[in-house]
Amino acid sequence: MALLTDDQVDAALGGLEGWEHSGGALRRSIKFGSFLAGIEAVRQVAERAEAADHHPDIDIRWRTVTFALVTHSEGGITDKDVAMAGEINRVLAA
Repeated sequence: MALLTDDQVDAALGGLEGWEHSGGALRRSIKFGSFLAGIEAVRQVAERAEAADHHPDIDIRWRTVTFALVTHSEGGITDKDVAMAGEINRVLAA
């Protein structure tokens, strides 16, 4: 699997609302109305990540959840990360 160039990542971000390219990863933080709502979103993302065998790093701070995507085995951002970011956005939009 090939790493994406910075230009390719920037182009992909155009279709990924709320995501940024930071620290060598795709990142999105979202504040939920309650702690349990954030946990439920994490649970739904975890199901999809498990099915795709591609797992985001997830940081939970009270009502704010941050998702970070990088293909660790490749040492950077790949198409798998872009696809998972889109899947996370679909979960968050539901």
